[in-house]
Amino acid sequence: MESARSAGCIYLASDLHLGAPDAASSRERERRLVRWLEEVAGGTGCAEGAPADAIHLVGDVFDFWFEYRHAVPKGGVRLLGAIAQITDAGIPVHYHVGNHDLWTFGYLEEELGVTVHRSPTAFEVGSHRVLIGHGDGLGPGDYGYKRLKRVFTQPFLQRCFRSVHPDWGIGLAMRWSRRSRANGEAPPDLQRPEEEWIWHACKEAVTDDPTLAACFFGHRHHPMVLDVPVPRGGSIPYINLGDWITHFTYGRFAAGRASLHTYP
Repeated sequence: MESARSAGCIYLASDLHLGAPDAASSRERERRLVRWLEEVAGGTGCAEGAPADAIHLVGDVFDFWFEYRHAVPKGGVRLLGAIAQITDAGIPVHYHVGNHDLWTFGYLEEELGVTVHRSPTAFEVGSHRVLIGHGDGLGPGDYGYKRLKRVFTQPFLQRCFRSVHPDWGIGLAMRWSRRSRANGEAPPDLQRPEEEWIWHACKEAVTDDPTLAACFFGHRHHPMVLDVPVPRGGSIPYINLGDWITHFTYGRFAAGRASLHTYP
């Protein structure tokens, strides 16, 4: 688990899957997320009077993202431009890679000024510590994906994929992404927190670091707020951020309080 410093009020969103299932609906969702970014950055609308000191995009923002040496997947220009404007204004944007957009090799950092995180990271938010990550491959179960992730993160295989022409490589990967998108979703009828994979990872994290005040993850496409027991007594919230395909939910942490909201 990494550690980083943030500020007193942060906003978080995940799982836009930009590019899916078609260009028209993807562009509509993209415009909606851009409005949200502008509001939280400016302290207007849903963030009236409480502007973001930092913004976290918590993975699978793109349904597929792979950076070739001289090319990136087309689309998403409204979102990319909005992020660049926010970082140019001095507001940090943290990009936590997910299982659909983990193949970033410097373009987002260099072009947009974001900070990229590849594993769950604990942030100092005011006087509190908050754990943030996408959530893929955490907790028990999903062993097939865990094996597949080891393949996806092999530098040699990434170089092999880069040798495929983008028209072929991106087209093939987009078809795979459409088939695999639902695999990480959580069942909507959890009876006990122990049935949620990422909850177990949060429980382990707070055992290792009992100073954590909250955990935010994505990946499961189902908004959740679950209590995680703390060894010293009491509990902290694990918030799953849901998605921007069906739920349009986002998280906020301010003044020591974690919360989950729906964007209108």
